[in-house]
Amino acid sequence: MDKLKKTFSKYINRETISYLIFGVLTTVVSLFTYKVFTDAFLKATGSKMVYLSNVLSWICAVAFAYITNRIFVFHSKNNTLNAVLKEISAFFGARLLSLGFEEAWMWLTVDLLGFGDKTLRIPFTSISFDGDFICKIIAQFVVVVLNYIFSKLFIFKKHK
Repeated sequence: MDKLKKTFSKYINRETISYLIFGVLTTVVSLFTYKVFTDAFLKATGSKMVYLSNVLSWICAVAFAYITNRIFVFHSKNNTLNAVLKEISAFFGARLLSLGFEEAWMWLTVDLLGFGDKTLRIPFTSISFDGDFICKIIAQFVVVVLNYIFSKLFIFKKHK
């Protein structure tokens, strides 16, 4: 029983719970801004600019994530300008990797497999989701995991 308790507390602790909370909030920022940008470009150009909308929503989400991860999740103690700039560079660099995954996922699912032309309707309601939005949601699950690994192991690692 002690071994189970020790394993549980190793993986389920203040840091992982706060990361999940702020990860969900970051995902909300990403999805909300993605929807705003796709709607704006749809009205302005008559076509969906999925990739540009995705990058713009990524910028909003990463800025939000950096601030919340630094302050509330990993409690970064880097306060010198040089240390903060290094931390920001590492954070955005790692997020660029997850953006690469997300853009590749969107290309694969929206363009190559054609899910962007689909609509998911919730039965017995008037709720529906565009296919590209569903693809974006699915990508977010993988992105949250990748970003936690990058943040924990490389960006906000505790120095002994």
